[in-house]
Amino acid sequence: MLKIVTTNEIPGYVVEEVYGEVFGLTVRSRNVGSNIGAGFKSLVGGELKGITKMLQDSRQESLERLSAAAEATGANAVLAFRFETTEYAATGTEVCAYGTAVRVRPA
Repeated sequence: MLKIVTTNEIPGYVVEEVYGEVFGLTVRSRNVGSNIGAGFKSLVGGELKGITKMLQDSRQESLERLSAAAEATGANAVLAFRFETTEYAATGTEVCAYGTAVRVRPA
């Protein structure tokens, strides 16, 4: 089971080998209905549920791709895990999950 942590180390484990940076990336466009709904919602306030769902799905997909990339290197853990999100001209969103692929063992 791949361990993914936001810290630079895992308590109780020793880093045996560093494989380097790995990432998982997805870019999703919002549908017209979601954009229209978001425009109306911005007038009255509240959660933009369609966009929230899209971002949750994007994060999950990018995390799965990060895991696959790390496992492909032989890693059993990812340290310093982060998400980065970028919006493209109000038509789409890029979500990147990244970190450092390593092999760890119990201390």
